Amino acid sequence: MGAIELRAVEKWFGDVQVIKGVDLTIGSGEFVIFVGPSGCGKSTLLRMIGGLEEISRGSLLIDDRDVTSDPPAKRGLTMVFQSYALYPHMSVRDNMGFSLKTAGRPKDEIAAKVDAAAKILKLEPYLDRRPKALSGGQRQRVAIGRSIVRDPTAFLFDEPLSNLDAALRVEMRYEIAKLHQSLKRTMIYVTHDQVEAMTLADRIVVLEAGTIAQVGSPRDLYENPANLFVAQFIGSPKMNVMPCRIEADRFVLPQGRGGAYRGERPATHLGVRPEHVRLGPPGTGQCDGVVDVLEYLGADTFVIVDGGSLGQIVVRAQGDARVTPGETVGLTFDEAVYFFDADGLVIPQG
Repeated sequence: MGAIELRAVEKWFGDVQVIKGVDLTIGSGEFVIFVGPSGCGKSTLLRMIGGLEEISRGSLLIDDRDVTSDPPAKRGLTMVFQSYALYPHMSVRDNMGFSLKTAGRPKDEIAAKVDAAAKILKLEPYLDRRPKALSGGQRQRVAIGRSIVRDPTAFLFDEPLSNLDAALRVEMRYEIAKLHQSLKRTMIYVTHDQVEAMTLADRIVVLEAGTIAQVGSPRDLYENPANLFVAQFIGSPKMNVMPCRIEADRFVLPQGRGGAYRGERPATHLGVRPEHVRLGPPGTGQCDGVVDVLEYLGADTFVIVDGGSLGQIVVRAQGDARVTPGETVGLTFDEAVYFFDADGLVIPQG
């Protein structure tokens, strides 16, 4: 239960097309996350699945049943929003059971489902409190609990952690991951935070301007991006990208140094992730640069280097990097280097 399929789905607002023919299959019990920059259509696509936005063209199937024209109440889905939207005059217990009460369910059934959801979410001590007496994380758990009691086919989350501080976001990521393991229900989650996407998802759907740029597991997207957009969007800090040219079987950077090239067609840009760049003396490696800023994070230090015509290059060094701002360093790239053609597509290396 909970398989969802989108077939050539489009969304138009007047003459403006914001979702451009999306095809996607989500398996029963799968945790899928939509990510992308602001305005890419991820929340609109989620709302179309939930029935809060009309599908202009195409079709939506849930468990092989066409629900394209069904209202939200008949789709068997439930949504958790960025805003908790709790009733301030009601207790946690009443908030969680309100949808069942309005549906006319028996009191014993409501109480049993609320107690079961409260146990899963560790809300048992707070059932008789009102929302104003709860922390932000507790309020969000109440909002999730309100969805659990409805026993939905799938959960839809629209940036549910955006209102929380950094510590609570980490805590709630853990809670949502445990919830998915416990309920084994389909979950579709929208976020602009790629850390949430990388840590929670079975698969990530990267959206760009209303289309799917790539779909895959977090590891697959990180290690095998299909194009320059995905390569720079997935990963924090993002992938370093710099111009290059190809001369026979070598790539050459604007500074005149380079390395071996085994691509099938000419490349215009080279990409290398911060953890695959090593610091050394000037004149060594593929290029030189001047250390601009050091960001010490304990286990790692991000060394931000001004590469001149190559732009800014970020190096992820373990521990305390032994360099200082203003120092000239050489940068060596490990084997994990990506090449992109003029259209931004990854060029396989032989």
